[in-house]
Amino acid sequence: MSPARQALPAQVLDVPVRVDGIMTSSFVVRRDEEWGWHRHDRHELLWGSRGSLVVETPSGVHAVPWTVGLWIPAGLPHRVTAGSGTEFACSYLPTSLPAPRSDAGAVAVPVVVRALFEELETKPLDPETRALGEQLLVRLLERADLTRLDLPMPDDDRTRRVADAVLADPADGRTLDEWGAFVGASERNLSRLFRQETGFTFADWRTKARMRVAVELLAADQPVGIVGRRVGYRTASAFVQAFRREFGTTPGAFAGASGQAVAFAASDGGRATSA
Repeated sequence: MSPARQALPAQVLDVPVRVDGIMTSSFVVRRDEEWGWHRHDRHELLWGSRGSLVVETPSGVHAVPWTVGLWIPAGLPHRVTAGSGTEFACSYLPTSLPAPRSDAGAVAVPVVVRALFEELETKPLDPETRALGEQLLVRLLERADLTRLDLPMPDDDRTRRVADAVLADPADGRTLDEWGAFVGASERNLSRLFRQETGFTFADWRTKARMRVAVELLAADQPVGIVGRRVGYRTASAFVQAFRREFGTTPGAFAGASGQAVAFAASDGGRATSA
């Protein structure tokens, strides 16, 4: 089963970058922020020094800790959210420079690359030196490992209502029989529809939905214990075990920027806001 693609909003804001060469803008997020669906005429690299970002693209949702960057090809629509206390930068790169990857995904941003970005942004370099620095910078960017969790959304009105309700409140522990009474369907029919439309049993789908919400909360710097309770786990150990089964790492390691990026494929649509 191939991952579902997200539905884009009716309008995507075009935000051109009107400078030559590589340009970097830095942000310190004082409160939760969202940059609605938009795209640039240049490649973009989102990278940070503290906290994590959640970035939606048509192919999925990426929760990116500060130890890696997220490469966004020119022209690709995306939406960005950041929790308070996050510190990150947007670097825009001309399409004439070689790209480390053709799709949206994680890239390693080593210390030398971070230093080059700073040099290019703050120092009045001569054109030849600047051009050499830009070419070296992109050559040092490498694809990073990307753990992927697919969360396909069901299409039937009844299963979609259940799925939306679970994502809105993943701690809701109603059984499939109880959900059936809520949406007007039998437990057997709902079970068949979930497997048919998502490829997962309802129990497995709900676990993955809980993990999706958990990663977004962890990326927003929420404490691990609180996140576990908010997504439906009564004990911290149960949450840690479920998280490790999905991602091969603990929620504490992810929250501490373990160096892995997590991507979700979903089709739940974006919320458009001004950017």
